Amino acid sequence: MILKFFNKDEKLNNDNDLLNVACLMIHAARIDENYTDKEKEIIKKTLKKLNNNEDIDKVLIEAEKKETDSNHIQDFTKNIKAMDKNNKIEIIKNIWGIILSDGNSDMYEENLMRRLAGLLYVDAKTMGDIKLDIQNKQKR
Repeated sequence: MILKFFNKDEKLNNDNDLLNVACLMIHAARIDENYTDKEKEIIKKTLKKLNNNEDIDKVLIEAEKKETDSNHIQDFTKNIKAMDKNNKIEIIKNIWGIILSDGNSDMYEENLMRRLAGLLYVDAKTMGDIKLDIQNKQKR
């Protein structure tokens, strides 16, 4: 289980959990059929925060393959669902950052975030507040 993995002193140690978080972020990046280098860099930076001992390029390649072979996001959200609310929110912030990295979100990306809210037990107001916060930061 991942606990407080965004705390600077604690890193994500479970390789499978790291892989699933990476898959979820890749899924968000690919959902608009425009997987950019900018999105890859956001994913890499996030993965380094989670576990700087891993070969991030190797994890990214493995996650890209796993995400391509998967039929649904529930595989990626199982362990995230069990995290405390602060950790879920950090993951959601990073996913919104990926989605909004091109300046907007389409209906497929919005649908994904609504599904994630339900799967991760995060209320709609929190999801909306996170999105607005990311948008405001990008405007600066």
